[in-house]
Amino acid sequence: MHPTDKAARVAGAVYLSMVVTAPFSLIYIPSTLIVRGNATATANNILAHETLFRLGIVADLITSIIFICVVLALYRLLSGVNKTLASLMVALVLVSAAVGFMNVLNNIAALTLFRGSDFLAVLDKPQRDALAMLFIRLHGQGNVINEIFWGLWLFPFGVLVMRSGFLPRILGVWLIINGFAYLTTSLRGLLAPQYMEKVSNIAFPVLFGELAIMLWLVIKGAKVQPFAAVAS
Repeated sequence: MHPTDKAARVAGAVYLSMVVTAPFSLIYIPSTLIVRGNATATANNILAHETLFRLGIVADLITSIIFICVVLALYRLLSGVNKTLASLMVALVLVSAAVGFMNVLNNIAALTLFRGSDFLAVLDKPQRDALAMLFIRLHGQGNVINEIFWGLWLFPFGVLVMRSGFLPRILGVWLIINGFAYLTTSLRGLLAPQYMEKVSNIAFPVLFGELAIMLWLVIKGAKVQPFAAVAS
C-alpha cells in the first residue's frame, strides 16, 4: 500500500470514530435528558440517569481529543499539498478543541448544582435547579459558538482536498459548502435564535460533506498516480 493511501485510510478511520461520540453527546443526551424551559423536570431526569449524563460529559471530552487526532492525521496526509493551509487547518481545530474542553465545565457545574453539595445548602432546590439550567443553556450556546470553528477549519481542508490530486475535487467543494453551513447556523443562533431550528433543518443535508470525506478516506483511500503517469 502506498504511504499516502495508508495515511488517508488512517485519517479516515480516526475521523469516522467521531460518528459515535459526537452525536451521543450533542444530540442523544440533550434530547433524552433535557426538558426545554423546565428546570425541575431536567433535574429529575439527570439525577435519575446520572451515569448517562456523565457518559455524555466523557463523550464530549473524547470527541475533542479525537478531533485533535483527526487534524494531525490530515496534516500528515495533506501538508505536502500546501503546508500553510494545512497549518491553518490544525490551528483552527486546536482552538475548537480548547473551546470544547472549556465548554464541558458548564455541564459539570450543572451536575454539581443538581446534586446539591453541602456548600450549596444556602440555596433552595428550585434556585439550584434554575442555576443549573442556566449552565446547561450556556453549554448549548458554547456549542453554537464552536460551530464557527467547526465551519472555518473546513475551508482550508476543502481547498487542500481540491488541490491534492489524489482525492475527488467534488469532496473539497462539498467541505467548503459544509463550512458555510456551519457558519450560517452559528451566526443565526447568535443573531436570531428564534430561527435556529428552521435554518438547521435547511442546512442539515449539506452537513453530510464531512461524512462523505470520512467514508471516502476509509473505503477508497488516496488514489495516488504512479510516478510514470505523473511524469507523462
